[in-house]
Amino acid sequence: MDKQMLSPKEICTYVESIGVQKANNKFIQTLILGVLAGAFVAIGGFSAATASHSIENIGVAKLASSVVFPVGLMFVLICGAELFTGNCLLTIAYAEKKITLKKMLRNWTIVYFANFLGALIIVVLIYYSGLLSTNGGKLGGYAIKVAAYKSGLTFTEVFTSGILCNLVVSLAVWGSYAAKDVIGKVVISFFPIMAFVIAGFEHSVANMYYLLLGLFAKTNPLYVEMSHQTAEKVANINFIHVVQNLIPATLGNIVGGGVFVGIAYWLVYKKTASKEFDTKQKMAA
Repeated sequence: MDKQMLSPKEICTYVESIGVQKANNKFIQTLILGVLAGAFVAIGGFSAATASHSIENIGVAKLASSVVFPVGLMFVLICGAELFTGNCLLTIAYAEKKITLKKMLRNWTIVYFANFLGALIIVVLIYYSGLLSTNGGKLGGYAIKVAAYKSGLTFTEVFTSGILCNLVVSLAVWGSYAAKDVIGKVVISFFPIMAFVIAGFEHSVANMYYLLLGLFAKTNPLYVEMSHQTAEKVANINFIHVVQNLIPATLGNIVGGGVFVGIAYWLVYKKTASKEFDTKQKMAA
């Protein structure tokens, strides 16, 4: 009888094999799947903002947002896409010497910029659809408010929050590999992502969407007025601050997912197990 889920050790082996496959995909495959993932996350972000932007109680607002946002990762895991934060788990395949550093970095680079392109496409479509005018322009104002907040964070704040973010997101991806049916994947991906949204951690791909949307929204005087942000804060929403946010968020995500999850489980289920095997072989000889 088939097991209903993979064990943690089996997940580690599966993540390794997935990493090898991802690293060896053709450029065009990786590019298209990366664009889709960026678009999926952006759709989740916009839908979450639409549901929560007018709620004054911050706890309730975050809860409402967190219930909707996970749809993005569900699309990625079930429909298939390449998301940078999840691909940080390629560190396992690299640690096992199944892929080279060059191949891992190649995958990360293509996926990262493809995610950016996917987020940008959705941002452009949202802006020109007029949807930011929802609720008298308050939704557009909310987009500016979020972007202004993220533009004002320090390197250390974004980096440490990025670590926390991908610790949670990578565990959601990791856990989804344990499930063998759609319902299982939905459940395990929903709650961790819900937790990360409520906590307000910094996700590099989500930030691509939030910051880019803020750049577009600030060009509309109505949205600026509805944001209730100072002129200085609105001015800080610029491409320089987008880069200044994405760099520490990206580095933090790599540490959180690639090291705190990927390398940690590799040490437990691969490195340690390999040493035990070598020891037994020597004793048998």
